[in-house]
Amino acid sequence: MDVAQWIAIGAAVVIAVLLVTVVHWLLTHQLAKVWTMAGPLVQRCRYPAYFAAAVVGVNIALPTRAQMDDRSLFPVIQHGMRILLIAALTWLALAAAYAVTDTVLLKLSQRNADDDRRSRRLQTQVRLMRRVVAGIIGVLALAAILFTFPAVRGLGAGLLASAGLLSVVVGVAAQSTLGNILAGIQLAFSDALRINDIVVFQGEWGRVEELSLTAVTLRMWDERRLVVPVSHFTTNPFENWTKQGASITGWVLLQLDWSAPIDKIREEVGEYVQRHPLWDGRRWSLQATDILPDGLVELRAVVTTADSDARWDLCCDLREHLITYISQNFPGALPRRRTEFFPGGDEEDYAAIFPESAFRRIRARGTGSPGPDGQLKVAGSDGSFTRERGDDEDGDSE
Repeated sequence: MDVAQWIAIGAAVVIAVLLVTVVHWLLTHQLAKVWTMAGPLVQRCRYPAYFAAAVVGVNIALPTRAQMDDRSLFPVIQHGMRILLIAALTWLALAAAYAVTDTVLLKLSQRNADDDRRSRRLQTQVRLMRRVVAGIIGVLALAAILFTFPAVRGLGAGLLASAGLLSVVVGVAAQSTLGNILAGIQLAFSDALRINDIVVFQGEWGRVEELSLTAVTLRMWDERRLVVPVSHFTTNPFENWTKQGASITGWVLLQLDWSAPIDKIREEVGEYVQRHPLWDGRRWSLQATDILPDGLVELRAVVTTADSDARWDLCCDLREHLITYISQNFPGALPRRRTEFFPGGDEEDYAAIFPESAFRRIRARGTGSPGPDGQLKVAGSDGSFTRERGDDEDGDSE
């Protein structure tokens, strides 16, 4: 190519870039005040737009085969510029698609509280659909680039003729991947799992940070990231604490001695919870829920909160307060282990404590009663029964 042709190509590129610059200025300084999508378009499409403008300018000003001195290079240059044009327009289309969805996600994130199920559901679906659209655009662009090669173009006709067999082979080979993709679409549109949902996975709770076509990213309470295949949530049961709303109930378990004053502890729980800023005002209670085999009584304090974070903090605060309150005011109610025994005489003596009503009945009948061996048992002053020493071993009295 001569100098004039290079100058023509340069001029076309400059004009195309200037046009993009003008559009960029209008979006930034004029349309941004009245159009919410202007900001995301500028942020996402700046570099793809300039690249696409330069490629388009070169393709417009590219000389024909007759205008080139070395005509053998024309097919190579033309083929390369055609591939660059497809790549540039694909990049620009993907950036524009992400810019449009960014506008929708920005509006949804402004009201994306834990109890706003509709906004979280829409946010999940929008994120998933833009990944699907991006994947389709990428596949179409790759197919368009491949079909610019004559050899692949002939192969494509044969592949289309055997599309049925090819689909079966691909389906068997990519069964796991396709299953995850379908599971991701199923989760997003069945409203079973959404962005920012709080779920319990293997005994630990975390928040759904990202939901893609193949995996779910959970942000655990200690800032760890757990990546779980999407198919796990469609084939296994899981806890979703924000499925219908963010409100949740927490509990604190106490194991105390039988002498614990439950009424006073209940009053203290009510006064503390009602003054706590994290309590949502719905419900609180304290109940004796069990009598444990080791001789302790189990008390359960129940409180309600607006979300799971508040639940954790309020339960911890209430537990700390009750530990201090009981240890300072009712130290006898703290859990303890007892070992009690009653000292007696020799092995033939039998000692037991009976209620006073039994004593009255025995006194009404007489001073003693026959024992299991037919011998007379006499009630002692301490409430125990001992063998009368007046009997000899063969049962005859002296």
